[in-house]
Amino acid sequence: MDDKRHIQVAAGLILREGRYLIARRKVGVHLGGLWEFPGGKCEPGESLEDCLRRELREELGIEITTPVPFRVTRHEYPEKTVELHFFRCSILDGQAQAIDCEDLCWVIPEELAKFEFPPADQPLIQALQGL
Repeated sequence: MDDKRHIQVAAGLILREGRYLIARRKVGVHLGGLWEFPGGKCEPGESLEDCLRRELREELGIEITTPVPFRVTRHEYPEKTVELHFFRCSILDGQAQAIDCEDLCWVIPEELAKFEFPPADQPLIQALQGL
């Protein structure tokens, strides 16, 4: 029997002028210090789209356009299984700030390889780079 936790995550592919917004995870949390596409875990009964809106409001202080599903990836960590739902969106209101993360950066797809991301993000990064 599989007793691992299954976690649903919504992440935003926030595009502006050909660049994606990435955020650095706080040190001391799971995968701390690594870069990611901003988002977070879904709460019970919360839709993926509502989760993404809430997380981006809490973490970055922004409101987004309607999230458009892009890709789903699944990754097995020793202690849990993560299902990442990536959505394309853009900033509707506000200026992205590092409220609940270490840092933010706008990067073109070719620059993504210069940043250290969790293993679960690698298939998406390859897709964005056209590999």
